[in-house]
Amino acid sequence: MSKPFDATSKDLLEIDPAGWVRYLARAALPGPVRVIDADVSTVTAAADKVIQIDGPEPGLLHLEFQANTDPWFVPRLLCYNSLLYVRHKLQVTSVVFLLRQETNMRGVTGSWVVQPLLGPAWEFKYRVIRVWECPPAEFLTGALALLPLAPLAARDPAALPTIVDQMGHRIRAEADRPLAAKLWASTYVLLGLRYDDAVIDRLLDGVREMEESSTYQAILARGEARGVTLGKPAGKPAGKPAGSRWAKPAGKPAGV
Repeated sequence: MSKPFDATSKDLLEIDPAGWVRYLARAALPGPVRVIDADVSTVTAAADKVIQIDGPEPGLLHLEFQANTDPWFVPRLLCYNSLLYVRHKLQVTSVVFLLRQETNMRGVTGSWVVQPLLGPAWEFKYRVIRVWECPPAEFLTGALALLPLAPLAARDPAALPTIVDQMGHRIRAEADRPLAAKLWASTYVLLGLRYDDAVIDRLLDGVREMEESSTYQAILARGEARGVTLGKPAGKPAGKPAGSRWAKPAGKPAGV
């Protein structure tokens, strides 16, 4: 069974694939981008998400979000990379986002040297981003779809209220209601990788858009948020439905 953060990370990529490419490339887009089918059904497997970058030299950007340890993670990453290349006939760049320090697997270094018993050694290279080592500003000032990663990058929990306030100002100014709902629901799920319910509820108290999100409500209904039960009565959303600092009710400007 997939964990809620799996669906959350995929949703964030679909919101703005070009924004993710700009963040990783640190440059202007080399061409149009689009999310493509990540299924590699020849081995009944699917990568997290794949973005195709079109242009004079097209290629694929393969992103994997990891929140748990897995001794076979790097071989699996290589498998996805190779199968995507075979299926789409395009060069593949694999990027790993490690979402929490507990996932800091020793073998995930960005390079895997394969030394077969017979034959020459060869190397598989990929990129690793340890979110907790990134400055929160990288996510706060980038594409909206990267905002939910900002709290995971906070080194000091005391900075969380400020980070969430900055997120709120950007979401209020730049996102419509459906997108705001998705971003807050994603933030709720990802925060659960580091913090307990009481901390998260205080941080996101009154975020009405999150509570109206169909994704968030589905998580509540299944009792699977953040891979564990919420510890709340079924159907009862976290936080309070009114008084949001960032909500934008129809016809009424939101106060800060």
